[in-house]
Amino acid sequence: MKLLITGSNGFIGSYFISKYRDKYKIKTFSFLNDDIGSLDCYGVDVVIHLSALVHQMGGASASEYKRVNVTQTLQLANEAKVKGVRQFLFMSTIKVYGEETETKYGQNTICRPEDEYGKSKLKAELELLKLEDENFKISIIRTPIVYGYGVKANIKSLVNLVNKVSILPFGNIQNKRSMVYVGNLCHLVDEVIKQNKSGIFLASDDESLSTTRLIELIAQGLGKKVYLLRVPFFETILKLFKPSFHKRLYGSLEVNSKTTKEKLNLENPYSVKDAIKLMIKAEEV
Repeated sequence: MKLLITGSNGFIGSYFISKYRDKYKIKTFSFLNDDIGSLDCYGVDVVIHLSALVHQMGGASASEYKRVNVTQTLQLANEAKVKGVRQFLFMSTIKVYGEETETKYGQNTICRPEDEYGKSKLKAELELLKLEDENFKISIIRTPIVYGYGVKANIKSLVNLVNKVSILPFGNIQNKRSMVYVGNLCHLVDEVIKQNKSGIFLASDDESLSTTRLIELIAQGLGKKVYLLRVPFFETILKLFKPSFHKRLYGSLEVNSKTTKEKLNLENPYSVKDAIKLMIKAEEV
């Protein structure tokens, strides 16, 4: 089977290609380096669209999110459809539902994205579904935080913090947050392709973690002893002066992926404990 992958140099794309290069014939496309008009889809069965403008801590304009996440996505999908590709797999985000909440996001949760990133991804989903017909299947995967060896942003910062500091004020945090190991996510992608399934799929590991438990597992993976203290008023002070930081540490965001797993008869190949070890030590793929 022949695949075309965008975002192939990114975290997820690099892992998928390393893991499945012997199973599929893989070619790549870059919106930065390649001309969409010369897109060569001859013999391509499936397009995996990973390229995106992701959530920016410093912010990005609504027009820039739209240009990258909506316009470019539809250009690619239309070209793929015209040239006979049978399946278009779009990597979306759990942020199409909204932000942190005490309620689990599930297959039938109403989408109410709050930031421009989530809005642009939902718009792309809706426009893609309009292109679907019996010869062109649309498969959408919504993910929470994806982690693994080489991951950047918040997870990398947390690993670095645990590696450097032995006493941290994050004891007894009771939040619940779903994440997905890149190996579990790519296994889901592989199954969606193999089973030729269309629709919306939710990705997540089998276990949600509190911030406290996540730090404990990271420390275990590093082989490091860490002491987590519950400091009076620390959460309150953080909420007042660093609300975005507070949200990431204390907020809950859970995904109910039961419907996806039943639809695909899917089992995650990696437990959370093993996945975090692999994130730190590097899985050989």
